[in-house]
Amino acid sequence: MNPWDIRAALFAKHAQHVVLIHFPIALFLAGVALDIAAGLTRRKELAVAAYYNLTFAALTALPAAATGLLAWQWELEGRRLKGILLFHLISGCASLLLMLAVWRVHLKARRQPGQFFPASRWPLEILAVVLVTVTGHLGGFLSGVNHP
Repeated sequence: MNPWDIRAALFAKHAQHVVLIHFPIALFLAGVALDIAAGLTRRKELAVAAYYNLTFAALTALPAAATGLLAWQWELEGRRLKGILLFHLISGCASLLLMLAVWRVHLKARRQPGQFFPASRWPLEILAVVLVTVTGHLGGFLSGVNHP
């Protein structure tokens, strides 16, 4: 396959998910890191940057999840999943829900000026980071990146 063939890249049965998934992962991890930095330094600019990173992570996670489901339908023709692929699907759905939950916490806090962020966001963010990392790691095995 020619690496410069745009048509082949756009219409490959699973390529969109493999390409799109990096955006929400990077944006979410950066958003959590900025949120931690904002909490430690009490700088409002970092909290704003964290909010926008989490917002774009949530927005880009939706098409990434949709392309993952489409890849399952196209590549495996909707067959029953098992093993790593099933765990990847379950952890991916849970990751998406946790990313949306973290974003919602930040959205609610931004809509109420003068209100502090709830301390309960820390365990939620840590759980989401762990689950996103596990999901990405499993995806690496599925794509052939994490094994010989």
